[in-house]
Amino acid sequence: MIKSSSTIPAAFYVSLNIMEKTVFPSIKFSCYFTESRQGEHFISDHVLGYVESGSTTFNDGNNSVTMEAGQLYFCRRNQLLKYVKTPPQGGEFRSVSVTFSQEILKNFSLKYGYESERKSSGNSCLVLDNNSVLANYMNSLREYEPVLKYPGSPLLPVKQEEAILLLLKLCPEIKDVLFDFTDPGKIDLEAFMEQNYHFNVGVNRFAYLTGRSLSGFKRDFEKVFSISPGKWLVQRRLQEAYYLLTEKKMTVSDIYPEVGFEDMSHFSYAFKKRYGTAPTKI
Repeated sequence: MIKSSSTIPAAFYVSLNIMEKTVFPSIKFSCYFTESRQGEHFISDHVLGYVESGSTTFNDGNNSVTMEAGQLYFCRRNQLLKYVKTPPQGGEFRSVSVTFSQEILKNFSLKYGYESERKSSGNSCLVLDNNSVLANYMNSLREYEPVLKYPGSPLLPVKQEEAILLLLKLCPEIKDVLFDFTDPGKIDLEAFMEQNYHFNVGVNRFAYLTGRSLSGFKRDFEKVFSISPGKWLVQRRLQEAYYLLTEKKMTVSDIYPEVGFEDMSHFSYAFKKRYGTAPTKI
């Protein structure tokens, strides 16, 4: 049973513990002490996650939500997400999550005969029933951590398949999400870029998420904005940075990752070039 979507904004995305682009095991265990962690990800694959202790705040550019200890959730693939992971006072942040690649799901579809019957347009983040067999399963994965934390473990696909079966039992309609293997469709370019310019991802990723080839994206982009994507992204991010500095009085160290710059030096150089002074002097 899915809990009411009113607990989470409609466009919301998830998990911060398995979205790193470095190659990780498909079942990942996170454990952080004493300090918050923050960053952003492109979520390329579906994720089932469980927060064991501490909390996680997710932000998609329009909405944010905090997932507390004991929360079980599912996140769709092809999303952009910023996150903050916070351990409890005097404790550690702990979570476990399972990633479902397209290859795993296609093999599962062939084995069990599951297919997507319609295009699902529901929430990007589903809050699942914490008092379920699936929640018990996620808790049990800690017992297997010594075996599952290695990418080549033969037990990984077995536990992934078990997770999919339990997820489908709990939420049968999710098959329309899991087994939809189509790429993103072509969407409104201007609206998407205004919502997502502050994510630090490449132009090729923006092209994919708007349903375009790289050449098609660049062509459409210049028709809409009369400037190349790279130049527009720098200008738009600097414009927002200037606003946050002058109106919101945010610090430079907080601003540069907020608006999508890779590091402080790149941000400071670009800011000074555009506004004639270092951001620390504003």
